[in-house]
Amino acid sequence: MNLKNLGIKKINFGACDGTWMKNPYGDELVSINPTTAKPIASVKPAGPGDYEQVLTTAQNTFKKWRMMPAPKRGEIVRQIGEELRKFKKELGTLVSLEMGKIIAESEGEVQEMIDICDFAAGLSRQLYGLTMHSERPGHRMYEQWHPLGTIGIITAFNFPVAVWAWNAAIAAVCGNTMVWKPSSETPLCAIAVQNICNRVLERHNLSGVFNLLIGSGDRVGEALIKDKRLPLISATGSCEVGRHITETVSKRFGRVLLELGGNNAAIILNDANLDLAVRAILFGAIGTSGQRCTTIRRLIVQKETTDELIKRLILAYRQVTIGDPINSKTLMGPLVNKKAVNTMFDAIETIKLQGGKIIYGGTYGKTVVDNCGFFVEATIVKAHKMMPIIQEEIFAPILYIIEVSDLEEAVEVNNNVPQGLSSAIFTNNLIAAETFLSHRGSDCGIANVNIGTSGAEIGGAFGGEKETGGGREAGSDSWRAYMRRQTCTINWLNDLPLAQGIKFGE
Repeated sequence: MNLKNLGIKKINFGACDGTWMKNPYGDELVSINPTTAKPIASVKPAGPGDYEQVLTTAQNTFKKWRMMPAPKRGEIVRQIGEELRKFKKELGTLVSLEMGKIIAESEGEVQEMIDICDFAAGLSRQLYGLTMHSERPGHRMYEQWHPLGTIGIITAFNFPVAVWAWNAAIAAVCGNTMVWKPSSETPLCAIAVQNICNRVLERHNLSGVFNLLIGSGDRVGEALIKDKRLPLISATGSCEVGRHITETVSKRFGRVLLELGGNNAAIILNDANLDLAVRAILFGAIGTSGQRCTTIRRLIVQKETTDELIKRLILAYRQVTIGDPINSKTLMGPLVNKKAVNTMFDAIETIKLQGGKIIYGGTYGKTVVDNCGFFVEATIVKAHKMMPIIQEEIFAPILYIIEVSDLEEAVEVNNNVPQGLSSAIFTNNLIAAETFLSHRGSDCGIANVNIGTSGAEIGGAFGGEKETGGGREAGSDSWRAYMRRQTCTINWLNDLPLAQGIKFGE
């Protein structure tokens, strides 16, 4: 692809506040194509001086940006969505090139960005507060919402552009400015997005609303989470990383919005439509090569259905084309790097030691596709619910099949992991479906019936419970995370009655 279409010419910069820095600090960060294991381009990361310049610019811009009426901020975000429409194919191709997900998913990720911009534009006229009746005569009570300031956004490699947009579009219409630290695996995607934002802001004589800092977690990430000038850190990553961020930010009384690990299950009951279930499982388990936080990792199956489901799954898995993600016929691309490959096969050895049986897959490298990229074969494991490794999230296409006797046991297994992001049930039984959605059903932030665990729409709040972090992004009232609530009481009489009927000094 031609990177120049996305404003990427010679990658020798690492920080942005509307204008690119030409001499950032540090050694080059090399972006690797996981399909070929070869370099695409290099980026110089930001240093301490660059960090201060970007933070100062973002804070100064906030003073101006927050005073712009929210609908006008929404119009600018809408125009960013229009700019993304122009470059959907190019940006989607870059996501596939740098991250490795197939082109259909990559373009779908850009569509998520467009959708959230449209959503945010409408939201800019709906940042509602409540009015309350006062117990005191001649008093009016209401609440209003104010922007927080400059917020930090830390994103992971698996959704290198969409998750930033979930945060940035909503935070921007709320009146915040932001500083984005993308994954070191996908800096080019972030640079492309920054260029798109810059073009729109320049038309309005603005800069410094959307800001980019490229660098390692140890350097840039640590600086962000320790910085008292950032009232909110929104972070996507592993549970381990989220725990560290929470501890660090809470020490300075900052806020966190966390989207962490998922160890998602789909329950398959005896009355399930298996044609429907297999299609959903296939996308849920191998989409993004098993590197989604919403990937199906556990299939909880009623015993009588197990053999037939396994038969159908193996047949479906054999038809999955593994290879170049930019080829429209490919259904599964590579893992993001060699470390991810090693992690997967270390996990497979552990699975065998703990009594799991590999019933499909488990190979990688040139035995899968004829090149030197980070390819693996999707793997199915016949497991039992007491295997310790099932408690972990292995970020790879490993699917456990766990047999259960009934719905009650299925829900117990579904909930018996530390994570609580997404869940699903396949059944034609109304009582079973409603039980799964009830307070004695799934304990996850997302619960679906007769669809998989992946592919959430931006209209709903996205996020999970327990070690998934409790954060909510995208739709519904997730905008409140980016604002501070203020309760206001106005006395429009010349008297001063006190609440609770208190008499003082009379």
